[in-house]
Amino acid sequence: MNSTQNKKIEQVKETTMIVGIDVGSEKHYFRAFNWRGIELTRKPVAFSNSMEGFNSFYNSVVELMQKNELKEALVGIEPTGHYWFDLGQFMGEKNIKFVMVNPHHVHKTKELDDNSPSKNDRKDPRVIAGLVRDGRYFYSYMPTGVYAELRNASNRRFVLVEEQTRAKNRLQKWVAVYFPEYKGIYTHIDAKGGLLVLKQAPTLEEIVRLGVEGIIKIWKDAKLRGNGHKKAMLILNAAMKSIGLKAGLTEARMEIQDLIEDYELQTKRLERVNDLIKELCQQVRYADKLLEIKGIGITTVAGFIAEVGDITRFDSTKELQKL
Repeated sequence: MNSTQNKKIEQVKETTMIVGIDVGSEKHYFRAFNWRGIELTRKPVAFSNSMEGFNSFYNSVVELMQKNELKEALVGIEPTGHYWFDLGQFMGEKNIKFVMVNPHHVHKTKELDDNSPSKNDRKDPRVIAGLVRDGRYFYSYMPTGVYAELRNASNRRFVLVEEQTRAKNRLQKWVAVYFPEYKGIYTHIDAKGGLLVLKQAPTLEEIVRLGVEGIIKIWKDAKLRGNGHKKAMLILNAAMKSIGLKAGLTEARMEIQDLIEDYELQTKRLERVNDLIKELCQQVRYADKLLEIKGIGITTVAGFIAEVGDITRFDSTKELQKL
């Protein structure tokens, strides 16, 4: 047993009530124990995922502490999914100390107890509380202010990047079927000049009908530079000689327009989030120091701050390294 675990065990005193909560989507269950592991609740107590339910839980905790002459509560949660976020915020507002237990440890402990790792609302709170009593937990951190904003923005950016990548992959698949020569003209599938043409002239026949002047007009109307007569000729010649599929073009036409619109939408959303991240990073006093490090960009810095939060909450660099 290491010194860190010993320190965690020392957090549980004779005056401490340990509470294990099994978190659900609509209903949660808790059981309370004293420092020796003797249960103070006769059975698992249910409370709803609502303010009424949270207040009921809080009142029950206070009542149990008073009844058993205990001074503080240490609440353990198994952080599966996102259902604990609102409850965690509530406990933070009520100054209830809460910690997390590893879901893998819960699973293994249940196997040891009764040779069954199955989900059980009655069993889980007891197992969670037992892990807390043994010091097998880690501290939760719920950022506030600009740090909470940055965490949300960084998480959102991660999702948008994935969605943009999926949209780009779908574009590549379409082009490979209906206009495979496109890849020889534009290195990147999302080249703006190419997408503008495909959006207005999705089929090979329409591109040929446009001609060089029609293609150039599309770019001029969009005030796009870097695409001239030579590029337009390449597109036209490729369309005229293309081996692309020529059947089922009604749906293919609709599909490519939808795919391009979807990609453009994801790109706009990503740009908006990136702008927000830059703005938020300017509000973090140590962000500029991180940006001075060679090879470190705004995305990396934002991700670091989103994960770590306010570094002033750490007493030493060793604590930070343990994250």
